[in-house]
Amino acid sequence: MKYCDFNGCSCKISKGRYCPEHAASKKQRKKKDIYHHENKPFYRTGAWKEVADFVYQRENGCCQRCGKFVFGRQAHRHHVVPIRKNPLLKLEPNNIRLLCPKCHTIEENDGEDKKVFANYFK
Repeated sequence: MKYCDFNGCSCKISKGRYCPEHAASKKQRKKKDIYHHENKPFYRTGAWKEVADFVYQRENGCCQRCGKFVFGRQAHRHHVVPIRKNPLLKLEPNNIRLLCPKCHTIEENDGEDKKVFANYFK
């Protein structure tokens, strides 16, 4: 027997990490993801991988908002005009910016509509 891992809980449990009360509350409190998962299959295509690599090379691996060097999973590609608003721009390199995770979160939460022009990225 051990204690529930929930902070301040004194219930004893025989298996798992949480007592039944806190196990249910942990499931309900899942963090809302800011990224749009209905597009996940698209991000696995060869066409997307080619455009993503092109954008990374075009920007020399630097975040276009803060200038930080990013690589691997830290290199996020952000659609200026979201796919859900205009699916025709999903493979347009001028609609994609390279961002670090922190800047990507800020951009995703920014409510202003942005215009797609090449000079936007400079």
